[in-house]
Amino acid sequence: MEYFTLTTGAKMPMAGIGTFMIAPPDAEKAVESALRSGVRLIDTANAYMNESATGRGIRNSGVAREEVFLVSKLWPTVYAKETAVDEMLSRLGTDYVDLLFLHQPTENWKDGYRNIEKAYKEGKVKAIGLSNFPEDLLKEAIEWSEIKPHVVQVEAHPYFPQTELKKTLAKYGMGLMAWYPLGHGDKNLVNEPVLAGLAEKYGKTNAQVLLRWHIQSGNIVIPGSKNPDHIRDNFDIFDFKLTDEEVASIGKLDKNAPYYTATPELLKAYASMELGPDK
Repeated sequence: MEYFTLTTGAKMPMAGIGTFMIAPPDAEKAVESALRSGVRLIDTANAYMNESATGRGIRNSGVAREEVFLVSKLWPTVYAKETAVDEMLSRLGTDYVDLLFLHQPTENWKDGYRNIEKAYKEGKVKAIGLSNFPEDLLKEAIEWSEIKPHVVQVEAHPYFPQTELKKTLAKYGMGLMAWYPLGHGDKNLVNEPVLAGLAEKYGKTNAQVLLRWHIQSGNIVIPGSKNPDHIRDNFDIFDFKLTDEEVASIGKLDKNAPYYTATPELLKAYASMELGPDK
């Protein structure tokens, strides 16, 4: 494993498993399988409605809680609640999380951030993050906040490598956690000739080469899967290293083209979107 050192001094594993769009029974099994395979970074969110399942998976794995870097997120409809963090911890069955994000940048994000800052001071949250915040709002948060964000979670992959954002993050020692690291299942990306050629050279899959590119680019990755074999494959990326020229060749795939765009209409909907029961 390789690690990103947060400005808190904590070391965050650079590869783990995400549980987005994984139903609770499958999330529980996936988290348990991942931890038994050596994964130590787990990403969930209250909007995924599988925090309870994630907590069960951690406990079922037999891996000590302090060995797991556990990440969750608060959705806009709850993150301003005074009890939001405690309710999250109760669902997860733990007394702290290693990193907590605000999930989307709606109008009351400052109230949510103050809640997380308070939880940070109380030891319930070990690091603070912002998820899906555009760069202008991130800069505002950096200037406004008492405790600066430690990690920013955004869409990132070779078609959309977040080049400018990473320059801002580097100034403050912030980590970039990439979602859609494999391009949202886009076969055009995964089957790019440059990836296929490097996969043949190193005896790896195209996806493993792509994930290795992320790691060497400084990105923390959380590919999601409920297949134990795929989980192991996604983690099997630390026994080879791309050359600087190879990393740069993958970087040339940049199209500045995200798969997801947070329109004002979407953000307005997020602000009032009620979540279903967490299982």
